[in-house]
Amino acid sequence: KARAAALQTLYEVACTRHPAEEVLTERILQAGLSEDGAAFARSLVNGVLENARVLDRLIARHAPEFPLEQMAVIDRAILRLALWEAGIGRITPLKVAINEAVELAKDYGADSAPRFINGVLGAAAPSLAAEKAA
Repeated sequence: KARAAALQTLYEVACTRHPAEEVLTERILQAGLSEDGAAFARSLVNGVLENARVLDRLIARHAPEFPLEQMAVIDRAILRLALWEAGIGRITPLKVAINEAVELAKDYGADSAPRFINGVLGAAAPSLAAEKAA
């Protein structure tokens, strides 16, 4: 639920430029998240927003045939979320982050989104694993 609330927040902020904290607060209430769930959702949203440029460079490096500006907003948000969670934030094991991202893509993306998300994150996995080991 927390990941879904974070994703919905990131999507709305990207599409509308509404203030992230207001949107997130609304999503947390709608989802009925616990205090821990709300804190997790906040850490996801804040981490992605604070590191968007770095995350976008990672996406561009591992999906060069899909320019960011042409990528579906929801797909870009899912990729940013998973890459931050497993790579930069290091709060979730890589395999778990990939699985969760694919599930979000099934729920929120187009029919081809789960395969696309899995492919990009699979391509990024070796470099993320190498960074964690360093």
